[in-house]
Amino acid sequence: MARPSYCSSFISMAFIAFFVAFFASGSATAQVPLLMWSSDRLPPLASPTAGHITSNDQLSLYLTSAFGSGSHTVLLFLQDKLSKDDFTVYGGVFGNKQDSVFKNLEAAQQSSSSSVTLPALEWSDSSAILTSLQDKLGVSPLLVDADTLSHLSINTSVSNLLLINLPYCSGSHRSCNEVLRNNDEIIGKVMSIIKTKNVPYTAIYTGLQPSRVISETPMSNQPVGRTLLQADIPDVSPPIMFNQSGSPCIMLWAQNLNVSLSRSDPWIDLRTQTPTLTGSMCNGTSSLLVLQYATFRLSFSMTRRFYAVSARNWFTLDFVELQTNGQTETFIGSGSIYAPAEYSFHCQSVTSFQDPLLISNNKNSTQWRLSFTDFQIQGFGLANGTNFSYASDCASFFTPAIWMGLLTALLMLLILVYGLHMIMQVNTMDRFDDPKGPSISVPQSE
Repeated sequence: MARPSYCSSFISMAFIAFFVAFFASGSATAQVPLLMWSSDRLPPLASPTAGHITSNDQLSLYLTSAFGSGSHTVLLFLQDKLSKDDFTVYGGVFGNKQDSVFKNLEAAQQSSSSSVTLPALEWSDSSAILTSLQDKLGVSPLLVDADTLSHLSINTSVSNLLLINLPYCSGSHRSCNEVLRNNDEIIGKVMSIIKTKNVPYTAIYTGLQPSRVISETPMSNQPVGRTLLQADIPDVSPPIMFNQSGSPCIMLWAQNLNVSLSRSDPWIDLRTQTPTLTGSMCNGTSSLLVLQYATFRLSFSMTRRFYAVSARNWFTLDFVELQTNGQTETFIGSGSIYAPAEYSFHCQSVTSFQDPLLISNNKNSTQWRLSFTDFQIQGFGLANGTNFSYASDCASFFTPAIWMGLLTALLMLLILVYGLHMIMQVNTMDRFDDPKGPSISVPQSE
């Protein structure tokens, strides 16, 4: 999981990220941006890729890690409407950055200890963020403004949820500029009061609903023909995560988890089903991820060990166990599924039948088969993060294609060196006949 950026020029970078994400996304899903900064250190959050839309479940999981224990004072700046366009149009991206209306917001970000940015948060209900914060903090929101807050006594021994409502424009470009500039001044006043009171805080700026919704034209209405740079992006399912004592413990993701009970039976993709994780466990030396489906039970057992040769801890996937209809089959890791303990393991294809990384423990040559596509798993080192760590890939660096390229380049280099050597061995004559000199006379004797 990447560490959060500590803003030296946060807002400028965030605006550009919003701008790129906006044009890279063709989704019709309504979305709002969310900015979060704190006087304390926030949990790390990976930088979202362009076009990625953060789901409410992902946000809820992050808020759980951010407000997991202790008391917190949360300032929620909830604007009537907010979209990424508001930052690109009024944030100084198109022209002089001195024209930005978010100067106080930028200053608040720069003075905070840490911050995170969600350029596109899935929006489904205007009360979703407020309800989620109430659940995490266990308190009801208190509606305040800058004047009320200056006279308010804040008890830091308990959690506080302070709600500051901000309006949004509905008229011309000039009115929007003025409204957002006034909102930014309110944010600056509130942050100044909180710092004067010396209260640890976490601030969130988002919208009740999007001010603009990007609609997607149905494919049936689009002209049929060739298009440049066209790509079909499949839906990406979230990873399977097991939490123990409220902390992430094991994470698994795969594009497909295919199982087959015989060579003639069709493949069954368990990734299309939602499993329960009953029976899963983890500790410092071993992890067990149990995926319980309607008719199948798939278990992944991992072990963490210290190897003196490398002077570091490594984890291995010891076996994968498949159960169905009262029968059990165990597939042993071939010794190729391993990674440093603080890393995750990734492989494009993990199978039990072709170049197998999983070998059946049944000596009678069972017909059961496993095939995992784009498989990634991590059983350790997830206590402080909700994303995979750096991946150790099963593919070696020197693939056959790379070897062919290296050998071809070496052959061409030898031909070039041989040609240069031959050219350097060519010598010119050091003596020439002089055509202007006297001819050689050979006397003849009779």
